[in-house]
Amino acid sequence: MATIKPFRAVRPAKGKEEQIAALPYDVYNRAEATALVKENPLSFLAIDRAETSFGEETGTYDDAVYAKAKELYEARKKEGSFIMDDAPGFYLYELVMDGHKQTGIVGCASVDDYVKGNIKKHENTRAEKELDRIRHVDSLSAQTGPIFLAHRRNDALELQKEAVRRQPPLYDFTSSDGITHRVWRITDDDINHQIEALYEKMNAIYIADGHHRCASAVRVSSMRREQHPDYTGKEEFNYFLSVLFSDDELRIFDYNRVVKDLGGLTEDAFLDRIRESFDVEAYDGSGADGADSVAFRPVEKGQFGMFLSDQWYKLTIHEELKSEDAVKGLDVSLLQEYLLGPILGIQDPRTDSRIDFVGGIRGLGELEKRCHADCKVAFSMYPTSMQELFSVADAHLLMPPKSTWFEPKLRSGLLIHEIEP
Repeated sequence: MATIKPFRAVRPAKGKEEQIAALPYDVYNRAEATALVKENPLSFLAIDRAETSFGEETGTYDDAVYAKAKELYEARKKEGSFIMDDAPGFYLYELVMDGHKQTGIVGCASVDDYVKGNIKKHENTRAEKELDRIRHVDSLSAQTGPIFLAHRRNDALELQKEAVRRQPPLYDFTSSDGITHRVWRITDDDINHQIEALYEKMNAIYIADGHHRCASAVRVSSMRREQHPDYTGKEEFNYFLSVLFSDDELRIFDYNRVVKDLGGLTEDAFLDRIRESFDVEAYDGSGADGADSVAFRPVEKGQFGMFLSDQWYKLTIHEELKSEDAVKGLDVSLLQEYLLGPILGIQDPRTDSRIDFVGGIRGLGELEKRCHADCKVAFSMYPTSMQELFSVADAHLLMPPKSTWFEPKLRSGLLIHEIEP
C-alpha cells in the first residue's frame, strides 16, 4: 500500500517553461553550470546551483549560496516567472527521446512509506552528498527536483493516463538536447481520486533514480517534524515530490567503467589473469546483428566489452561463475568480483580514485576517448534490467554503486512542491 497524493504545484508561467526547465543539478560541474546560467539567466540552475551567482572565492556550499537560492526563488515568484496552481491535483509528465515515450504521474509520495519500506530502494546513500540538498530544500522550503519512482504496470492507471493525454497539454516543448517534454494538469477531481486510489492498492513502489534527493527530502521532513511537535501527518513536509512511471516504459542504459592503470601488471599478464574467469576474444568489429562496429557492445548478460591499447575485446564470464543471487548475479557484481577487485585491486569502487564511471548516453566512443586521455582500460556493460532492480529491492538488498543509468532525465523547475507556506 502506498500513499501518493495530489499537490498544488509552483510552476513556470506559460511561455517561460522552456527557459526555466533544467537538467538535474548534479549533471553539471560548477564551471558548466556557471556558463549555462550566464547564457540563460532564467534557467532553474541559477536556483539549483546558486553558487553560479558568485565568483570562485565563494565556496559551493557556503551559507551565502543557500541564501541566494532562496532570494532568487522568491524573486522569480514575485516577478511572475513562477505561478502556483489554485487547487491540488496530479500532473502528467511525458518525455520523448529518439521516438521512445514514457509518461509518468507527478504527485507527492509519503515520507512514512519510505521509512517503512513501502517505497523500496536499491542503492545506499552517502551523507556528504545528501547534505547539500538538505540545506537547499530547507532553505527554500520547497522540493525542486522530483524523485524518479517506478512500479509494475497497472492497466487501470494506464487508462487514466490515456484519458488525460487526449487533452491539450499545459507545456509542450523540445529542449536543446532533443528531448520533448509535455505536461498536463489534472483538474478533474474524479480522475485525481481514482489515481490516488490505484496507488493505494499497489504493494510496492521503487526508487529508480534520485536516492540522495529522496533521502534529503526525508531528512528535511524529520527536521520539520521536530520543529512542529504537534504535526498531524497531513502537512506538506510529510511528502516528497515524485514522478511515477510504469516499468515497461523505462529504459536503463549501460553504466560503463574506465580504470586509470593495470595495477602494476603488464598487458600480457593482465590478459592472462582475465582468462582465469572469462573467455577473451579480440573483437573484429562484426556484431551479432550483422552490423559492423569498431567497439564491442554486449548483447546479453554475462558479456563485457574491454578496450585496451586501441583493441576491443569481448569478455564472457565462465558459466560456473554465474549466480542466481539477486545481487551477486548482476553483471556489475561479476565484473567487480572477478576482475576489478582481484586483478586490478579496486576493492571499493565508491571511493577508489583509480576508477570512473561513464553513462551509456555518452556512447562507447567516450570510453575510447578516456583511454586516450587519462585511463588505461575501459569496460562496456550490458544494462541492468528493471526486473533485476525490482528483485534486488524486493529482497531488501543493495546494488553495487553505479549499476543503473536512466534516460531521459527529468527536468527540475517544471513542477515544484512547497513543503511549508
